[in-house]
This record gives sequence, C-alpha cells and structure tokens, in this order.
Amino acid sequence: MIRYLFRRLLGAIPLVLGVATVVFFVVQLAPGDPANLLLSPGVDEEVLAQTRANFGLDDPLPVRYVKWLGSMARGDLGYSFSHGRPVIAVIGDMLPNTLILSAAALFIAFVVGVGIGIVQAVRPYSVSDSVLSVVALFFYSMPSFWLALMLILVFSYFARNVWELPIWFPASGTRSPDYDLMTTGQQIADRLRHLVLPVTALWLVLAAGVARYTRGSLLEVVGQDYVRTARAKGLPERTVILKHALRNALIPVVTLLGLYLPVLFSGTVFIETVFAWPGMGKTIVDAIGTRDYPLVMASSLIFAGMVVIGNLIADVLYAVVDPRIRYD
Repeated sequence: MIRYLFRRLLGAIPLVLGVATVVFFVVQLAPGDPANLLLSPGVDEEVLAQTRANFGLDDPLPVRYVKWLGSMARGDLGYSFSHGRPVIAVIGDMLPNTLILSAAALFIAFVVGVGIGIVQAVRPYSVSDSVLSVVALFFYSMPSFWLALMLILVFSYFARNVWELPIWFPASGTRSPDYDLMTTGQQIADRLRHLVLPVTALWLVLAAGVARYTRGSLLEVVGQDYVRTARAKGLPERTVILKHALRNALIPVVTLLGLYLPVLFSGTVFIETVFAWPGMGKTIVDAIGTRDYPLVMASSLIFAGMVVIGNLIADVLYAVVDPRIRYD
C-alpha cells in the first residue's frame, strides 16, 4: 500500500504542474494591468512603471514563467498584489474556512445520500421511493448558487424580518461582530449558525446524486446469490442489507468521492461568493478581478492538489470497502 501511495503521489506531480502551467499562461494573457488596478486612476506613468518593476510585471512572459517555477520549487508562492502580504499567509487564513465548509458538506451529503438510497432500494417502486426520487432529482438539477440565494431569502431575510422567528441563520461571514465577547459555548453555536446555510446549499445538491447512485447499486446487489443465501439462513433483513449488501453496493458510491471533489471545490467558489464566506473560493474570485496573478496561480495549484488527493483517498477506500481489492 505504501509503495502504491508513493507511486500515485509521484505521478501526480506532473499533473498538478501541468494544471498550474495552463492557469499561469491563461491568467497572464488575460486583459488588464494589475498596476492600474492597484494604483489610483490618473497616476503618473513613472509610478506605474516602477510598480510593474517591483512586482516583476515588466519581464517577458517566458521569464516570468521560469521565475515562478523557481520560486514554487523553493516553496515560495509569491507576494499577493491585492492583500499586500505573502500568498502563503493569505492562503493560511482562507484555506481552513474552505476545508471546514467542504468537509462538512461532503460528510452530510454522503450520510444523508446513502441513507436515502437505502430507503429507496429497500422499497423499490413504492410511494416513498417515487417521492424521494422526485425530491432528489429536483435538488440534483438545481444550481447551487440559486439554491443559496433562496436559502438566504427564506431562512435569513424572511425568518428575521417578516416572520420574526426566534431562530434565524446569518447570510454572510463566519461569525458575528460580538464573537469575541461570547462564552466558548456561545462561540461554537455562533460558528455553527453561520455554517448552516452555506453547508446546506452544498450538501443538498451532492446528496441527491449520492442517493441515486446508492439506490441503483443496492438494487443490483440485493439480487445476487450471496444476498439470497443470507436471507435463506434466516438473518434479519437489517443485517442482510447493512452488513452483506450495502458494503458491496458502496464501491460505485466511493467513486463519487473522487468525482465530487472537483464539483465541490467549484461549487464553493459560488457559495463562498454568495455568502461572503472568507475561503479559497471567494479569494480566487477576488484575485481574478484584481489580476492578482500569484494568488490565482497558488489557489489553482492548491485546488488541483486537493482533487488529486481526493481521488487517491477514493482509491484507498476501495480496499476498505472491499477486502478483495489489494494494492501491492
């Protein structure tokens, strides 16, 4: 297993580097001058030239690429134009927020999705199966940014200003202005309240796909001979489904983990922008708007690395779900 992981990680280096290279040239060829965006309108041309020289923007494109590769090899991701500090410091502040948001959404999506898929597969073509299929298809077809706006409208604006409910969920940020004055328990509750809407906007869309995959896979497995044998032994139906059938049915579902990570990270770009969530998604959108090349390239590099790691985790989980799979 260790040798397999090492080979996969070693093979991922050219892939991540290739993604970063494509992003580098695409971003550099985009119209706009970061120096003009950083300085006030009408500034003297000499100041603009000096600013370009300070950030290395006056070098030819191939020279900038070679310098960027050299800096990245040394672990130096550059200096953020818009934030005025090293890129690694900006990412250190923003990345934990994205990881918390993504991990919570992914966990809830798979738990709820697998649960709904089991309910549907146990009673196929029943009223509950039909209703859950329609609901899953409804959310699966829904754009996450539109769902986010509707959640804000209903559970934040209407709940607080129209219905005057005692419980409402904040529509932006990660914590309240008086967060530092709260007790530890109040701080935890406040952070969870801020997480509810953005996480819900992500997991509802993802869980619908997981439920459909789980239902189809489980329906195929319950017809196998070993499942009929387990039933013939007199085992309870719960044991037959959860212990014998579900474990084999989860193999295609585990594949979704690797496929959902790119979808999840692209979804966080919209969700973080809608909810003003200070994470990597919102950071990369703001960096693109300000032509902050080092921050855009570093963020893209990290997103590519996360996708590679996610696919690697999915491959490892195959062996956990199915003991017959071995990586020697």
